[in-house]
Amino acid sequence: MKQQQSDPDYFIQTARPQQPHSLWIGCSDSRVPAEVLTGSHPGELFVHRNIANMVMEEDDNLMSVLQYALEYLKVSGIVLCGHYGCGGVQAASMLPDMPLAQEESALARRMRTLRRSLGEALAEQGHPDESARQNALVEAHVRRQFVHLTECWPVRLAWQQQKPLEVYGCVYDLHSGHLKKLVEQRSMEARDE
Repeated sequence: MKQQQSDPDYFIQTARPQQPHSLWIGCSDSRVPAEVLTGSHPGELFVHRNIANMVMEEDDNLMSVLQYALEYLKVSGIVLCGHYGCGGVQAASMLPDMPLAQEESALARRMRTLRRSLGEALAEQGHPDESARQNALVEAHVRRQFVHLTECWPVRLAWQQQKPLEVYGCVYDLHSGHLKKLVEQRSMEARDE
């Protein structure tokens, strides 16, 4: 009711068919709401969120969202967004020492997959403190998931069909509110870092 009091036409406008310009693939973390941090209004973003913004072709939920966004909503942009302070990345980095490592749950399987994808980044040394190490792991994770995203069949098909599609890999800073672009790609061949 509060929304309707401040804008009487709000629900009339949001009830119209959606025409989002972009798909947002982000983390489920409650501190990273896509619409708030991008300043978007209802209907501008199609949103998929999961723990640690993972892109896995065997994830039917993600793949159906991706296919729907590209084929039916005809979005022209995809933003894959991680964030500093990601609990999923932190858990994956500490997984061997956690009770979660002994479980056979959906969460444990996802954390093992995430840990494997961080392989090289976990082995790297030279970060002055744990916070800097975790931030580097988050960035490495976004870059790895970006590669998975740009190799998914719905994205490849869109580019093969010459559809306009820009894909971005970003990281959000919870402390500053800054959204940092790490990588982007506009076609099968052209990746900018």
